[in-house]
Amino acid sequence: MYQLLLSPMTWGLLLAALLWLTWSRLWVPMRALGVVLMFAVLVLCTPLAANLLIGDLESRIPATAHCVAPGTPIVVLAGGLDGEPRANDDYAALTQASWRRLHGAVELWRSDPGSPLVIAGGGPFQIKEATVMGRLARDWGVPESALRTEVASTTTWESAFALRGTLPARMRLVSSAAHLPRALLSFRSAGFDPCVHASDSDYVPMGSVGYFLPQVSAVEKTQTALYELAGMINYRMRAGKQAPTTASR
Repeated sequence: MYQLLLSPMTWGLLLAALLWLTWSRLWVPMRALGVVLMFAVLVLCTPLAANLLIGDLESRIPATAHCVAPGTPIVVLAGGLDGEPRANDDYAALTQASWRRLHGAVELWRSDPGSPLVIAGGGPFQIKEATVMGRLARDWGVPESALRTEVASTTTWESAFALRGTLPARMRLVSSAAHLPRALLSFRSAGFDPCVHASDSDYVPMGSVGYFLPQVSAVEKTQTALYELAGMINYRMRAGKQAPTTASR
């Protein structure tokens, strides 16, 4: 449902239908406002606007959060499922975000194989996201002894609080660059002091004329950015109500 609510295409179609139905009855200033809003929606469907939003998100990670902490646990956040997994090794059910995040976490673990690797994320299905990702991590060479999964949570906020008390405050947090600001807010609210590691970046610098033309990929990127921004507002409200906590040390 959120995909529809946050998609600029949804608002563009609704606005176009409203203008079409009421155009003859609208005052001239309202018509002008409608045209401006339609243009704004069109801009949001271009790589220009999509990458401005994504770039803003990815730049929100404080410089102090980028650090190296060898020997500390690595926590990677699941990025969702494209459908219900049919088995623990149904890797096709993983979203691209889950693949990228896990790959980044495994590469980080390979540079420091003495660290435990924790995969967090449950999801709505009987077979959990972290379970499938854990099986894939084993296929990629991470031994069972180094792996741990958290499968009770369904959101980033829940993942942070599900891990509270089970890990030291200082840990390494792996996720997509655009998701890390919201993840960092969640884990700090749960009492952690994470070092962050971006598994991938969605930002694409300005290139050809196509950068200014509406594209399906840009719509998806804008939708992702709006989802993260809405999530940050929600989590900041939660954090404001959350009593100070401290993770185990």
